[in-house]
Amino acid sequence: MRLPTQTRTAKIFHWVSLVSLFLMITSGLQIYNANPVFGGRAGIHIPAILGLGGWLAGGRHWHFASMWIFTLNLGWYGVYVLLTRRWQHRYVSGKDIKALATSHNQKRKNYAWHRLVYTLLIPILLLSIYSGLGMYKPAQFYWIVDSFGGWDALRITHFMAVPITLVLAAIHSQLGRKVGDDRLLDSMFWQ
Repeated sequence: MRLPTQTRTAKIFHWVSLVSLFLMITSGLQIYNANPVFGGRAGIHIPAILGLGGWLAGGRHWHFASMWIFTLNLGWYGVYVLLTRRWQHRYVSGKDIKALATSHNQKRKNYAWHRLVYTLLIPILLLSIYSGLGMYKPAQFYWIVDSFGGWDALRITHFMAVPITLVLAAIHSQLGRKVGDDRLLDSMFWQ
């Protein structure tokens, strides 16, 4: 049986994404604790051990530095996907939707689900970046804040993108295991 292989570019993209997402989530929790979205200053607080930055400004510095790394990484990977035409094999297509509706082949359905979840990650990540830019520079990007209907809606949208991303990433990983065993996941990071 042939072992799955991934390009060095795909491995670098996944590692940079994983590290930068971890830094953004932990620093985001530090920012959240300064003024929780849910309940204001008396709202739900996250244990300090889970935050990065030590205080509000430190959390913001880590968060925005990681945001730029993540955004540039996603951008260059998008260019790579377009130039190498990987989008033809990695993203959901009409054939996948048809397979989900009519196929009796479970492996084919797993591939289709995997591509669907992988495809759904893209707009969620772009929404995170878009809403994050509005929070990063609300005076300069007031039109981003306005597009969400105001600051509070923008913050809630940005905050909710995190658990959605984590759930989709976990499903993506599990479906990857279903279609390619642990070898596929190993090939994405280690082999």
